Amino acid sequence: MRVRFAPSPTGALHIGGARAALYNWLMARGSEGTMVLRIEDTDRERSTPENVEQILDALRWLQIDWDEGPISQVSRSGRHEEVLQQLLDGGHAYRSTATGDDVKAYKAEHGADKGFRGTAEPEGAVRLRIPDDGATVVHDLVRGDTTFQHVHLDDPVIARADGTALYNFAVAVDDADAGITHVVRGEDHLSNTPKQLLVYVAMGIDPPLFAHLPLLHGPDGKKLSKRHGAASVQELRDAGYLPAAIRNYIALLGWGDTDDETLISTDELVARFDVGRVSKNPAQFDEKKLRWMNGRYLRELSLDELTAELEAFTGRTGLRDAVEISREKIQTLADFWPLAGFIFDGPATDDEKARAKWLTDAGRESLTAAHAALSGIDTWAHEPIENALQELLAAREAKPKDVFQPIRVALAGTAVSPGIFETLTVLGREESLRRIADAAG
Repeated sequence: MRVRFAPSPTGALHIGGARAALYNWLMARGSEGTMVLRIEDTDRERSTPENVEQILDALRWLQIDWDEGPISQVSRSGRHEEVLQQLLDGGHAYRSTATGDDVKAYKAEHGADKGFRGTAEPEGAVRLRIPDDGATVVHDLVRGDTTFQHVHLDDPVIARADGTALYNFAVAVDDADAGITHVVRGEDHLSNTPKQLLVYVAMGIDPPLFAHLPLLHGPDGKKLSKRHGAASVQELRDAGYLPAAIRNYIALLGWGDTDDETLISTDELVARFDVGRVSKNPAQFDEKKLRWMNGRYLRELSLDELTAELEAFTGRTGLRDAVEISREKIQTLADFWPLAGFIFDGPATDDEKARAKWLTDAGRESLTAAHAALSGIDTWAHEPIENALQELLAAREAKPKDVFQPIRVALAGTAVSPGIFETLTVLGREESLRRIADAAG
């Protein structure tokens, strides 16, 4: 098996493109096949080196590797011109100066459903000859058969007048030369497929098998876009997701294993993936579900592994103790610093609502009492801290929130933090008592 991932480097790698790359990779790795990476960079204005690097960076971060490439489509221009001349010489293509207005006029005369047919001229763009009779059938591994009647297809332009190849011609030549056996891509390419199949026919080469993947929608049923949250791989990385969790989640967007499991390791995905089990219905990308899955992956990491991930993500060191008391409350790496950053940077100063609610006169009285109770602890550790505060609750006949929340706001500057006993333990005696005293006034 030889598959390929062939993105156009016109921006960041979006979720749909990442899923196509993953499915191709799973097929190659599961069959001991080959994955080819080709950069379809014929749009010279948008296909910048920076955009190419964005694609490569996203694939490397997702740990989706390739066996051949990256191959620049533009670098194969000489080969495209060679095959183009062969088609012209063989009568499978012709030159035409017909414009868009000429095509409209042809359809006005022959009927809107009649595909445009031009007349060979000495110059002009190159069009592929489409037979008037018969049909091209796309045998799709996901969608089944789709039939395109030739009578409705225009003779497509496959090269400009200067000989530069257009997409549907170049991609067919490149896939044929690379020996690609399976083309797995988004269903937005389905309308291109009959044109590419007809290029294969003109070249006298058997085509690959095709599988067109369903489009991705947001939870509202509309096409996935930035309004649904992170739309690109880099945005997901910046939001603190793990590559393994993303691979697991996007693998399940439209595909499901017979075991109906949710958490599936990459090795298991390689072993189980079958493109024939991909649904033809649109798949729903829900970042809430991805957050949940990522949280599960985070909690499967050892403390040392999670600490290393968070230190790399935040650029800070010495986080281990804070990570230990925060790990059950975070779902992404980006959740950690808003939750526990106060341990290192001091209490937050922008949560006026929390201060107004909990640092009232009654709240400050609780802090003064808590300061006295904690000051008397011989050994600053979780159990003595908890015992001292529980005794304070009993003595004051107070509800836990009326004591613990003022302490939390004093320590963190906000009403959300890791467990209060754990936080006090990690902060240490001196810093904890100082913050409580400052907040008590």
